[in-house]
Amino acid sequence: MNALPTEAIGADRIAAVEDYLTGLQDRICAAIEGVDGGARFHEDRWQRAEGGGGRSRVLRDGHVFEQAGIGFSRVEGARMPASATAHRPELADKAWVAMGVSLVFHPRNPYIPTTHMNVRMFIARGAGAPVWWFGGGFDLTPYYVFEDDARHWHEVARRATAPFGEGLYAEHKKWCDEYFFLKHRGETRGVGGLFFDDLNRWPFETCFAYQRSVGDHFLDAYLPIVERRRDLPYGERERDFQLYRRGRYVEFNLVWDRGTLFGLQSGGRTESILMSLPPLVRWEYGYEPAPGSAEAKLTDYLKPIDWLGR
Repeated sequence: MNALPTEAIGADRIAAVEDYLTGLQDRICAAIEGVDGGARFHEDRWQRAEGGGGRSRVLRDGHVFEQAGIGFSRVEGARMPASATAHRPELADKAWVAMGVSLVFHPRNPYIPTTHMNVRMFIARGAGAPVWWFGGGFDLTPYYVFEDDARHWHEVARRATAPFGEGLYAEHKKWCDEYFFLKHRGETRGVGGLFFDDLNRWPFETCFAYQRSVGDHFLDAYLPIVERRRDLPYGERERDFQLYRRGRYVEFNLVWDRGTLFGLQSGGRTESILMSLPPLVRWEYGYEPAPGSAEAKLTDYLKPIDWLGR
């Protein structure tokens, strides 16, 4: 665990992070509406009784996206939720401010992967100087894996990290593989990407720049995959498999995801916290794909893979 930073965080720095995050939400929404071409985001603005609020945006029943949810929130409280202090018990009684952008996009075509991205900042206040850290990342959950898509995804992830030091991509890729892992299934949620938390190893401005780089590279990573796969024909078999595998997404978010726990423990807006869940999903007891099928092939990829070394 890194030492807690003591660098002062003034109102101007907090405002700069908030401006970046709201602008990122706007840019991603415009890009997704453009590639979908059939639906627009609906926005709900909300306030939280203890402090703060946000704006949740959901696009439904588009040409490309069955549902795309992206939310910005800035919330605060008098005592840190347990999910935020698991690794920092000394902060349990601190007042706090958290802000971030989080998204999950569920495409209609089973050959387009589901994706998730989150970038966030946390500040704890109390006696002495405030402490702060950044977190976030992006990951990809395909139903049918195209290796060139996975390599592209990881190439962009490496570009996002490259200006900040050699080895950072490998470190945050490994963290992603380990975090987005369904322990009860013994499989990764998808083909990974980047994940980082408790980021305070550099001065504030450098940490903020890293957060921006991750956020700014998301569309470069995802949109080319959408464009390549959006018009591939599919049938009932592929659709059924997509809905079955979406069940794994629900399992992870509700059983393992710390962000979901934080939102619920902090008294956040339930609709905004759970808008990451797919609009349609199915479970099937004892399901086994046919041996040698494209559906069976997915399990070959649900483990940490060195995509850039293949």
